Amino acid sequence: MMCTHSPACPDSSATDCCRAHMVADHSEQGWCQLCNGVILFDDGLYLAPDGHYEPVPLSA
Repeated sequence: MMCTHSPACPDSSATDCCRAHMVADHSEQGWCQLCNGVILFDDGLYLAPDGHYEPVPLSA
C-alpha cells in the first residue's frame, strides 16, 4: 500500500507508525487499518504488515 497523504505517513517500520491515517474503521470489531498497513487494536496492541505485534506507543 502506498500512502498518498502529504506529507507522507510514517512507514510501518517507523517508531511512529501508529500515527498514519486510518483507512478502514472496524471499531465495532475492535480494530482499524492505517494507510501503512498497520492494524490497530482497541486493546492497545498493533500488528505490523510483517507479522510482528507490539504495544501502541504512548505518544500515538
